[in-house]
Amino acid sequence: MSNSVSFPGCGARFLNRAYARLARRQAGADGFVSHPEPRIIGSSARGQQVVAGKLLLAGYLVESQDTGLWEVKPPAPAFEAERQGFVWLDDLAAVGDRKAREKAQRWLWGWIDRYGAGQGPGWVPELTGRRVLRWINHAGFLLGKQARVEQDRFFCALTHQAWFLSKRWQGAAPGLPRIEALTGLLHAGLLLKGKEDLADPAVRGLIRECETVIDAQGGLPTRNPEALLEVFTMLTLAGRALHDAGRGISQAHSAAIERIAPTLRGLRHADGGLARFHGGGQGSEGRLDQALVASHTRPRHSQDLAMGYARLSARRTSVIIDASPPPSGAMGYDAHASTLAFELTSGRRPLIVNCGSGASFGPEWLRAGRATPSHSTLSLGRYSSARLAKPVKGREPLIQPPVNVPVECTVTPRGTCFQAGHDGYLREFGLTHVRSLTLDFEGRMLTGEDMLLAVEQTDRRRFDRVIDRVGLSGVEFAIRLHLHPDVDAALDAEGATVLMTLNSGEEWEFRHDKNAALSLEPSMYMQSDRLNPRPTRQIVLTGRARDHATRVRWALSKAHDSPTALRDLHRDDGLDDD
Repeated sequence: MSNSVSFPGCGARFLNRAYARLARRQAGADGFVSHPEPRIIGSSARGQQVVAGKLLLAGYLVESQDTGLWEVKPPAPAFEAERQGFVWLDDLAAVGDRKAREKAQRWLWGWIDRYGAGQGPGWVPELTGRRVLRWINHAGFLLGKQARVEQDRFFCALTHQAWFLSKRWQGAAPGLPRIEALTGLLHAGLLLKGKEDLADPAVRGLIRECETVIDAQGGLPTRNPEALLEVFTMLTLAGRALHDAGRGISQAHSAAIERIAPTLRGLRHADGGLARFHGGGQGSEGRLDQALVASHTRPRHSQDLAMGYARLSARRTSVIIDASPPPSGAMGYDAHASTLAFELTSGRRPLIVNCGSGASFGPEWLRAGRATPSHSTLSLGRYSSARLAKPVKGREPLIQPPVNVPVECTVTPRGTCFQAGHDGYLREFGLTHVRSLTLDFEGRMLTGEDMLLAVEQTDRRRFDRVIDRVGLSGVEFAIRLHLHPDVDAALDAEGATVLMTLNSGEEWEFRHDKNAALSLEPSMYMQSDRLNPRPTRQIVLTGRARDHATRVRWALSKAHDSPTALRDLHRDDGLDDD
């Protein structure tokens, strides 16, 4: 799940603190209008780990059977945000047994004791909305076998947070943070006795977000696929809550859901996970399909880009390509220099990936994950296709991104073809990167061609000046294809082919036209639900651009299918420290 939290300024922090303290004066609700139905499903595997005393938040592991959650000194702000948001409650509820219930109850009432009076870092709109939604969603799990006095404390604390949201939801950043705050407020207004007046402002706020944040193609300005899934989930939950309460859903709300659904389907890999771009992960297993089913939207096919991404698919193979400029300006603080990078998944097994966001592993990993060499595309010299500027309040915006990214998708006798170029290297080198990818109709072969072209006369003169400066050896380039950690890869005896075996037993081969040097080098795969980045490998083609046109051709082909007796049903997600 995306756990980004806005960083409030001094004025916002003051208002948050003031309204959090004022919330204590509000009388607690007597209970729920109707019994809340659990709509959010966590991971029972992660829940079992929590019950066993292992809690992984934002890449940090807390191991203790006895220590209370709130006594742990937070190692990083992201850890604090995750524990204050109560998403871990989804996983404990997924286990649902006595031990899981007791731990959830101990930690929830521990939060009330420590922070319920309006103090602490959790009183920001998006975290409060996230927390309120979990408390309501899992109320049946939490309130079981609790004495009336404890239930009263629960409803009192829930009412205080709902009132805080009614005053501060506009303090959340537009997009996912504000939609989380509004969704929590809406559920509280619809379900808490005597708090019906909180629902109408939440409905109006959601309408505004649907009209202003979700674009005509069903995307977000951040182009983060996982954040789009979270927005979609929130809007679907809000729509279901309105329906259950006998209220209609607004046209703007339903239209936003209808716009987002096909975009998410365009970002869905063959294994059911999301493409990992611009800070987003693949999402918890099954979450995307669960959200699409819950939305009751009909699948529809589109040849258009989905939030700036192109998708090629055939049989059990999916290829998703970043086919647009990265977000810039205020939306560029989490953006990656990933233009024309792609990922490939075969059946339930990712093959070619991007390294992912290193946000949960510290600032150096975050910076490295945003650079072009951490993506499956071409990088030129020591440059990325966009640059990281000096930090602003500890965050580095992406500047000088590609501006012109022409794209063409066609169907040829060989398969479905994607062609695009970008001008991210034009300023420094006078070169345009052009990439062509063709997936055959059987999903067994992806052929690629990467070109560096000095197109216009001014570009050629600029490139010639670069050659005069660096010498006739030319400008070094590298085409990188990062492999998923579960892929076993090796060079053949001649060093001309990379042989890859997936956990399913499926075998793939990588070949090229000998216009570059082939190597198999170390890489890292970064997941927020792991303790450390996972070591993996990357296929690297290196060469030098000496002329106005440089061309490298390569191909990924399936050599052997999975054994027919092997059922390959599960993604390899879970808690470990490798």
